[in-house]
Formats: sequence, structure tokens, C-alpha cells
Amino acid sequence: MAGLTIDQAVKSFGATPVLKGVSLSVEEGEFCVIVGASGCGKSTLLRAIAGLDELDSGTISIGERRVDLLPPAQRGIAMVFQSYALYPHLTVYENMAFALRLAKRPRAEVDAAVRRASEILGLDDYLERKPAALSGGQRQRVAIGRAIVRQPGVFLFDEPLSNLDASLRNRMRFEFAALHKTLGTTTVYVTHDQVEAMTLADRIVVMRDGLIEQVGTPTELYDHPSNRFVAGFLGSPQMNFLSGEVVDDGAAGRALELVGGERVALPTSGATEIGAPLTIGVRPEHWRPANDRGLALRADFIERLGSSVNIHLHQQASDGPALVWHHVEPARVREGETVRLMPDPAHLHLFDAGGEALARA
Repeated sequence: MAGLTIDQAVKSFGATPVLKGVSLSVEEGEFCVIVGASGCGKSTLLRAIAGLDELDSGTISIGERRVDLLPPAQRGIAMVFQSYALYPHLTVYENMAFALRLAKRPRAEVDAAVRRASEILGLDDYLERKPAALSGGQRQRVAIGRAIVRQPGVFLFDEPLSNLDASLRNRMRFEFAALHKTLGTTTVYVTHDQVEAMTLADRIVVMRDGLIEQVGTPTELYDHPSNRFVAGFLGSPQMNFLSGEVVDDGAAGRALELVGGERVALPTSGATEIGAPLTIGVRPEHWRPANDRGLALRADFIERLGSSVNIHLHQQASDGPALVWHHVEPARVREGETVRLMPDPAHLHLFDAGGEALARA
């Protein structure tokens, strides 16, 4: 087991830059999740760590050893792919033993490693089956087992749950978390699913257009996003955004005046100068019922989730963006009705014209 250090990684495919100077340190034993939209460079970064793509410049080190100039087999990593990549003509046991046999390890050592991985992953009853006789979740566990037997310094996972249905993804998330607690191996996990990131990660790396936007714990990124992109990417449903101009609201202090003339009270901050363009961010769970000073919002659609609801809203005063209110109790609001809401001031996010987060009072 070892830590991972990436320093100024640059990679282009032809004239298209994919990694634009990425630097990242993953601590020994850490579960690090890299998220971002398709094309942001997260899978290319993972493949560069694995040695499947060669960097144009920059370095990659595992522990104290620089590995970016080494072939994949000498890097001390094991990678699990989205497609499982199992040999269909081999049994589960043979798939997991394949790499060790190729390395000419002693038979007893191979058997002990496979049996240990099988016990950890609950595959003892399937060792003589071939991949075609397994479910998607079982195949993924075999792929993980094949990685475990190599006892790598770093595990790499490239969107390993994206081929599974929703209920199986939920169960496999728990299995990944339990596996990491058992093994403690340094792990880099790439996904486009922010729910996976929030539930699995010790730290999350948010990427956009070949660059890292922010690194932090799930709580840090959710509560204190560094910019509007990170704020909108993490959270389900997404954060609501309202834009306008800072105005003087008399005794009430400063407010954000929206396009339709409605106003939202702002916390006192030197960063919100009168006349400055500003965007506020409100998590769906941070709306509060308000009096006549609240925003008049029309309930267009109510998404019933059993113990809670997502109410999809539109501003009545203007053709503003669609908004979502997450209500933890079954709401008495009906579709077509008007509700008045204001954001909880303790959880209001402020962004300047460039999308950068402003300090909250």
C-alpha cells in the first residue's frame, strides 16, 4: 500500500488537450473519487496512472517511486474496468488466478490468494462457474477479486457500477465501502455519478475541461463549493440558482433584485456591493415557507418519493429558471398552486459574475 502523487500531468490527443496540468496527492489508504462530466479528463487521468496512456509531460509517483516511465505491470497497480473484462472461457477461480499464474507464482500461493479474495467477496459458491452464468454484480466482484489477488499498492476503478441497475448499484456501493475498510488499499475511483462520490469518498476531486476545480471531503464540497460549477455538480436534485443585481433594501439591508423585480435578502458582506451582479445558490432542502416577502412560485410538478417530495417550481414574476424544493414531509401543495418561499439565510451560497464563490457572513 502506498500514496499516489501526480504532478502537472499534461495529455493531448492530436490537437485536443485533455489534461491541462493536473496535480493531485492521494494519501496512503485513502479512497479518492474523481468526478466530472463526460470528456472532462477523469478516465484519461486514470489510464495515465495505470500506464495505458502515456503523458505528454508531468510525473506520477506511487510512494517514493516514480512510475510514469514504467510499463503497467511494474507500477504496482490493479485496475477494474467498467466492462469487467473477464475471460469468458475461464471459470471464476481461473479468472482470478490468471495474473498470478502468468507471473509463475507457486501453485499454493496462487490458491491461497484466490481463496482469500473469494472469501472477502462472497464468491466461494461460484468459483467453478463461468462468467456467462453470473449476474452483473457477481461479475463485477470477480473483476475486483482478480485485482485483489495481486495485492497492489493502488486500486484503480473506472466507472465500475455504470453497467448495473439502480438497486444493484446501491448494494455494490455498500460492498465497495466495506471492501475498502477491510483492505485499506489506496484507491482512485472514477465516476460520473455524484451519489457514488458522496457516499464512498474520503475526498472528492471535481474535474472540468482537463483541470481540477476543487478537492475536499464530501461535506466540504457540498457545504462550501468553491464555484458555481462545483455547487451545481454535487447534489441531487441540483442546487437552485437565481441571478440579479445587489440593491439597498432599506432597513432590511442588502438584497438581490431579480429580473422580475422580486427581492431576496442577502447576508451582510463587503463582497456584495450595491449594483454588483450576483447569483445566489439554494439547495433544494434549504427553502423555507415565507410570508408576503417570499418569492411567488408556481408548483408545476410534484415528484412524490414516499417519505418526501420534490416540488418543481417556476417564478411567477418572470420567466426565470426552474427551481426545486425538497420537502421532507408529504406537502399539501397541489400542482398549479402558488407557494411563497425564501432561502434559509444560514445556507445561502453567493457567486460573483465569474461564478466564483463569495464568503458568507
